[in-house]
Amino acid sequence: MIAQTERNKIRSRVHNRIREKLSGTAERPRLNVYRSLNHIYAQVIDDLKGETLVSASTLANKIATGGNVAAAKEVGKLVAEQAISKGVKKVVFDRGGYLYHGRIKALADAAREAGLEF
Repeated sequence: MIAQTERNKIRSRVHNRIREKLSGTAERPRLNVYRSLNHIYAQVIDDLKGETLVSASTLANKIATGGNVAAAKEVGKLVAEQAISKGVKKVVFDRGGYLYHGRIKALADAAREAGLEF
């Protein structure tokens, strides 16, 4: 069995490899996802300016449960609504080195349903 720190190093390497090919612009910012054991975080980032346009998480938005698919759906919906209110309709999805499965997929699907295009 792989230790948690080793798994995070592997994920970090995968994320760096993804980030070499993926970048957010003003027209199409990057929707970044970070998943911890108890919470999930999402940010819409303009990499050219180096600033976060919108952010949402289970921790900051006081969503009752943090580490499950239902909470990920809420965060996805919330980040999409905030992004659309700021005038962002199209984003590039950055899965952060995580597999596109479970909470990551739920967040992405909820963001798409709320109106973001990626």
